[in-house]
Amino acid sequence: MPEMIIESPDEVVAFLKAQHNLIEDMFDQVLHATDPRAREKPFAQLRQLLAVHETAEEMVVHPRVRREVAAGDAIVDTLLDEEHSAKELLSSLENLDVTSQQFIDELIRLRDAVLAHAEHEEREEFPKLQRKLDADERKRLAGAVRAAEAIAPTHPHPGVESAKLNFAVGPFASMLDRARDLIGRATA
Repeated sequence: MPEMIIESPDEVVAFLKAQHNLIEDMFDQVLHATDPRAREKPFAQLRQLLAVHETAEEMVVHPRVRREVAAGDAIVDTLLDEEHSAKELLSSLENLDVTSQQFIDELIRLRDAVLAHAEHEEREEFPKLQRKLDADERKRLAGAVRAAEAIAPTHPHPGVESAKLNFAVGPFASMLDRARDLIGRATA
């Protein structure tokens, strides 16, 4: 994945919030491309960031919230439902012509869902995690998130939202996704 954050925070909540801001900016970049064909590259970058970001949260952050936070299971279950829906939308977008109005309409639906999900995480999950973990733990968790993103699949995989499934299926899916990305760039 190309480096998308020049200077990333070393604390997990700040790191994830910075990625949420970057994701919002990337949606705007895709939606406001002057030439419809110019949507392809920024959409591929957005898709990749969304895929690795959600996978890392599912592998690292959500399990920690389940363990550390009162009512963590309920919070995480709701977030996983939202992530599943977003992955389905993102997966369907991959099959649409980026120059079509249908692509734009579905991308706007995805943007709205993703931004609402990010807000939900920032309101419900992140503050509780900040209260439960000290600064050193939050820094270590940011390192774990970065490591998970480095090996995460680069395409959405609806139905793989649990940490266990991500650890079991994720490395294989990541290998296939990254090969698919390389071949796609070479033949484009």
